[in-house]
Amino acid sequence: MHDREDKQVTAFVRARYGSLLRTAFLLCGDRGKAEDLVQTTLAKTVAAWPRLHQSDGIDHYVQRVLVNTYVTARRRRSWWEQPLGRLVDSQARDEYVGVEQRDVLRRALDGLPARQRAAVVLRFYEDLSEQDTARALGCSVGTVKSLSSRGLQTLRKRWVEPDAAADQEVRYA
Repeated sequence: MHDREDKQVTAFVRARYGSLLRTAFLLCGDRGKAEDLVQTTLAKTVAAWPRLHQSDGIDHYVQRVLVNTYVTARRRRSWWEQPLGRLVDSQARDEYVGVEQRDVLRRALDGLPARQRAAVVLRFYEDLSEQDTARALGCSVGTVKSLSSRGLQTLRKRWVEPDAAADQEVRYA
């Protein structure tokens, strides 16, 4: 890679890293796994950079690599480290309802199959059109509609609003 290409890659990574990490976190549900996913995605992108730089579709390529790497890893289940034991989590109560709701949504996303989750994240978090989502997933627009619809239906079933008598927090069913 030439010095000029190196500067272009560096500028691209600096501009897109935060967005890629947020998308990867929504896909993985874990910051460490999201960082690994982004690192793998960027490594694949750098390897293909000379070919990509000639086109305007770099962002679409990177999104597709991110989603494909995630879906493949979920299928293999060996890409990410597996803990040997169970750690006890003792989290302090968060006073902010918005933070709790985002956590509930993240956990609900964890329960979706990989392609449904990818379709929901790309459509409603990344705000991609159905056509762009189909291109990122490598499928038809109809498949994107079906995956999104089933994913949203599952999320709605898992999102339970509290009773009036409850302590006014959103709970995950």
